[in-house]
Amino acid sequence: MKTIPYLAAVGALMYLATSTRPDIAYAVGYLARFNSDPGIAHWQAVKHLLRYLKGTTDYSITYAPDPHSSELFSTFSDADHGGCKDTGRSTGGYVVKIGSGAVSWCSKLQSIVALSTTEAEYIAAVSAGKEIRWMRNLLFEMGFPASGPSVLRIDNQSAISVAKNPEHHGRMKQLDLSWYWLRDVVHKQIIAPTFVPTADQPADILTKSLARPKVELFCKMMGLG
Repeated sequence: MKTIPYLAAVGALMYLATSTRPDIAYAVGYLARFNSDPGIAHWQAVKHLLRYLKGTTDYSITYAPDPHSSELFSTFSDADHGGCKDTGRSTGGYVVKIGSGAVSWCSKLQSIVALSTTEAEYIAAVSAGKEIRWMRNLLFEMGFPASGPSVLRIDNQSAISVAKNPEHHGRMKQLDLSWYWLRDVVHKQIIAPTFVPTADQPADILTKSLARPKVELFCKMMGLG
């Protein structure tokens, strides 16, 4: 592996994943976990991803009014519980759309081990909530104040219950107090967690590898095509 430019390839892919291609964000983040000691299998995965990009070089994000929503922006968050077999940590992700196109997205291995799917989804929702606050402040400075709470779409009913009702915390007492920030902004009606089916959850592509039909569907939902 000494003569193979693995780090350079992953670095270039990382730039692309954070700039214009949210569909490869999870794959690039996963490959980056092996930067310190990559193997042949990892290099083959990099080449597989490059071939995917070669076949989709004409992809771009299209921004247009969303006929199905009147919100300033829409946010989705998701998590894959225990996706990392080495550490037991989960991968969380979110995507923020203005109109039909994604303007902000993230796919990241969570900093702590979530003991349940509810915890993993809740931690991902906290990260998405912070992005919502930043987006609301940015749009306010640009002259577009939010008229009501911003909707955060989550595909886990338990995580929504924990965010809305402080009494639903029996299995999450071990979480650091900083994670309870989301409850405060929900109580202040700044963010409104709402359930969305997994089939309509574009952030799913940021948390795990998916079959081609789902990849194509979620790319379309993010305005990428």
